[in-house]
Amino acid sequence: MNNSMKRLIVPLLAGAAALAMTTGIAQAQQKKTIALVTNVAADFWTIAGRGLEKAQKEHPDYNIELIVTNEGTAAGQRRELDDLLVRGVAGISISVDDAPHATEELNKVAAKTVLITTDSDAPQSNRLAYIGTDNVAAGRQAGEEIKKALPNGGKIALFVGTMDADNARERVQGIKESIAGTKVELVDVFTDQVDFAKAKANMENVLVKYPDIALLSGLWSYETPLIYDAVKAAGKAGKVKIVGFDEDQRTLRGISDGTIESTVVQQPYEFGYLSATNIIKTLNGDKSWIPKDSKLIVPTKVISKANVAEFAANLKDLLKK
Repeated sequence: MNNSMKRLIVPLLAGAAALAMTTGIAQAQQKKTIALVTNVAADFWTIAGRGLEKAQKEHPDYNIELIVTNEGTAAGQRRELDDLLVRGVAGISISVDDAPHATEELNKVAAKTVLITTDSDAPQSNRLAYIGTDNVAAGRQAGEEIKKALPNGGKIALFVGTMDADNARERVQGIKESIAGTKVELVDVFTDQVDFAKAKANMENVLVKYPDIALLSGLWSYETPLIYDAVKAAGKAGKVKIVGFDEDQRTLRGISDGTIESTVVQQPYEFGYLSATNIIKTLNGDKSWIPKDSKLIVPTKVISKANVAEFAANLKDLLKK
C-alpha cells in the first residue's frame, strides 16, 4: 500500500442534506458535527456506520460522519484529527492505530473537543472513555477456539496489521494466556501495516517456512479472508486450520464450508451507535454513562458452523441498507 492517504467521508443520511437545504444554510452551519475515525476500510466499519445512522435519525440536530481511512499509522490519523479540529467538530470517536505515538495528538484533541476511543484504546491519553471490546478477554476467547481446534496441540501463527495498536497487543496477550501450559506453540506474530499484499506474502511464507504449521489466526478483520485464500491456494484447506477475528463475508463463507473453524466477533454496530449517542450526552452535560474505569465494554461472541447461517443473514441485512 502506498503512503498516500486513502480517505472517505461517508454521508450517513441523504435526508440530512435535504433537511439542511430546506431549513437554510445558517441553521445548517449551527449544527454540531460528530465524527468516527476508523483505522482501516472494512465491512466492520460499514456496520459501525449503520449504528451511526441510527444515532443520526435519533439526533437530526447533529451532523454525524464516518471517516474511513486505509492508512494504519499514527501520522495518517494525525492528519485526519487535525482536519477535524480545523473544521471545529464537537466530538470525535477514533480507533487508535498507534497509541504510544498518538498520545500527544489525542491530548491536543481532548483539550478542544469531546474525545473517546472505540475498538482500539489509548488509555494513557486524556480521552474521556473507551467504547468497545475487552480485547484481552476476546483474545482468551480466540485462544479457547484455537485449543478446541487443536486438541493434541501444534504450531500456530498469528497475523495482525500492527502491534502498535492496543487491540492487537491485547488480543495476542489473551491468546498467549489461553494457550499457556498446553501443547499449542506460537511460532510468531506477523504484521503487515495494513498492506494486503504484505499480509498475503506473510501467510504464504509461513506455509512454506513451517510445513508442519497446524493453525493460522488473523486478528484484524481483513486478515482471516486472506488466510483463507492462502491456505486454499497452497492446497492445505482442511489440513491447516483457521481461527478468525471479526465478521468479514469471506470468513463467514469459510466457516460455512468448513475451511475456517470459528471466529470471534465484536459488535461494531454498537460501537458506532454508542460512540455518537454518548458524545451527544456528554455535550449536553451528562457523563453518567461513563463507567468508573472509563471503559464501556461491548461483549464478543463466537461464530461457528452451528450459528453462522443465522449470523450471516442478520449481517447481510445490515450491510445491504
